[in-house]
Amino acid sequence: MNASKSMQLLAVAHNYQEQDKKVLIFYPATDTRGDVDTVSSRIGISKPAIRIDDKINIISVVKNVMPDCVLVDESQFLTKNNVLDFTRIVDELNIPVICYGLLRDFKNQLFEGSYNLICYADKLEEIKTICTYCNKKATMILRFMNSEPIYEGEQVQIGGNEDYKSVCRKHYFDPIIETPQNKHDAEYYYPSYIPKK
Repeated sequence: MNASKSMQLLAVAHNYQEQDKKVLIFYPATDTRGDVDTVSSRIGISKPAIRIDDKINIISVVKNVMPDCVLVDESQFLTKNNVLDFTRIVDELNIPVICYGLLRDFKNQLFEGSYNLICYADKLEEIKTICTYCNKKATMILRFMNSEPIYEGEQVQIGGNEDYKSVCRKHYFDPIIETPQNKHDAEYYYPSYIPKK
């Protein structure tokens, strides 16, 4: 959602590695966007990563390496058991775990991983990003299908033609939509979409 989550994760990994410290990077199998076993950023930086699927024993993988830090990308897709495994790594192995992910989906509902991180994390930090349409802080995600905002559907849509935008609350309920006629003009129309409750 253009919030620079992966870029910031990769910057933290780089800082640890610059000091000759070991880092393990994990990502959920749900994230199928890029190369397998890689976390990458839109600016072209990437690092090897370990895919979290149903078969992985996260604690065993970490115990075998005993890194200085564990980083997790797209943490909104973690399961409750994944989150609890990472809390055990912090509590029992004394290894910091830093997770990067979205809080809510396009319906403004918490993801399973986000909910459980809120419940079990020692600390939460927000990465601020700006609304696509104005200079306010983006706090919501708007999904588009065929250039129209949608507020219903599956929480995770892999391989669809939808587009996501980070927006403020005002533009979540009243997004600015380009039309084919005004795409190159500065004029837009403002539909009044009200999501169903």
